[in-house]
Amino acid sequence: MRVAKEFFVERDRGEILSLLDEDVTFESLFPGMRVTKRDGPRREIVAPNPAPGTDHPVRFRFETLPDGNLRFDKICDGNIWRSLAGGIELEPSGHARTRVKLRLEGKTRSLVPELAIRLPMREQVDQMTESLRVRLGAG
Repeated sequence: MRVAKEFFVERDRGEILSLLDEDVTFESLFPGMRVTKRDGPRREIVAPNPAPGTDHPVRFRFETLPDGNLRFDKICDGNIWRSLAGGIELEPSGHARTRVKLRLEGKTRSLVPELAIRLPMREQVDQMTESLRVRLGAG
């Protein structure tokens, strides 16, 4: 299952790269997120698990690639996801304008139908996109 969103920001790619390098940008992607580890271009981000009856947190790893784009994956230690990964790509689009692309791709565990998780996954990408739009000043 794959979900993608994109939007434009009236800033050049360099400005956006600076904003993407701040912990607060990562922490704004999910409610309750906080950066727990940072090692150069890699960060681990943790949030409370929204699923009822679970006490282990949701954990993501983000990595800033040499070209400035981001790659991330969820540490899948629960009952829903077999794998969940994505990226944030920045593409110059004219003078002082950048296209921001957010993509998320996942595979559920064998007993979890993808149809049941499709809507929550789209809602999550919508939330992440809106958070990035606000943080990057897309208006």
